[in-house]
Amino acid sequence: MQKGSELDGEFSTLILITTKESRHRLSVEPENHTAVSEFFLLGLSEKPEHRIFLFGLFLSMYLITIFGNLLIVLAIITDSHLHTPMYFFLSNLSLIDILFSSTTVPKMLVNLWTRSQAVPFAGCLAKMYAFHLFGTMDSFLLAVMAIDRLVAIVHPLRYLAIMSPCVCGLLVGGAMADHQPPVTHTHTNELVIFAFGIVMGISPLACILLSYTCIFWAVFKIPSAQGKWKAFSTCSSHLTMVSLFYGTIFAVYLQPASSASSQKDKAAVLMCGVVIPMLNSFIYSLRNKDMKVALRKLVGKAAPSQS
Repeated sequence: MQKGSELDGEFSTLILITTKESRHRLSVEPENHTAVSEFFLLGLSEKPEHRIFLFGLFLSMYLITIFGNLLIVLAIITDSHLHTPMYFFLSNLSLIDILFSSTTVPKMLVNLWTRSQAVPFAGCLAKMYAFHLFGTMDSFLLAVMAIDRLVAIVHPLRYLAIMSPCVCGLLVGGAMADHQPPVTHTHTNELVIFAFGIVMGISPLACILLSYTCIFWAVFKIPSAQGKWKAFSTCSSHLTMVSLFYGTIFAVYLQPASSASSQKDKAAVLMCGVVIPMLNSFIYSLRNKDMKVALRKLVGKAAPSQS
């Protein structure tokens, strides 16, 4: 075990490797040829009596994430009334949230249960890659959903013509493309990843901000208060998800690096990798009337089949 590969106080999943402090610790100087075969992750809490509680908590959250998002996907597939562009994008977002959460949470649960916190170097890199990949897909899908809301509100009569199945497929395909940077030289890793991360992070956020600027401008032109409320209500769930997602990212990356920010990093990245994928199912099912009806129908179909 390499002493230099220990990550003091890091979360027992590989999530916190994405923070500024962890990236600095994982950098390997070109002139130092020490081989690192595995990492030792000390965990979220150093007290052994907390392990059972944390295991039960995160297992429950993970199961809610999996089953909640799967129910959304099944409800959209089985209900013909939800075969629209908005719900097509939502089903893809739910699938990405399942993959996003599954990148790190199962390993965290294994570490908590077995108390074996060693992670192979290759496995660490694979999880880092998958975590950034699915996180980027999430952000681009949120941008695509913002475009969908823009077309629905600004051009309601041409909505289905503009957001045709072909266009929707292209948008989702672009959002799910591999946006990871090709890096071949160790010395340039940090600079390339930083620059690429800025571009990939700003692009979807700029698209979301521009879309909602146009949406607000169009809504304020609606004469009746009821019409304005109806237009805004179609965006409420999406705005909630955008606020949670980017609020967490800003909390992680826009604070100065210091030893005191380690606990904030853990809380913020837990939000991004565990809490937000779980909240997706609640936000879109509890705040959306059509989704509530579809879920009731799905549960109603499942109940007689079991009896």
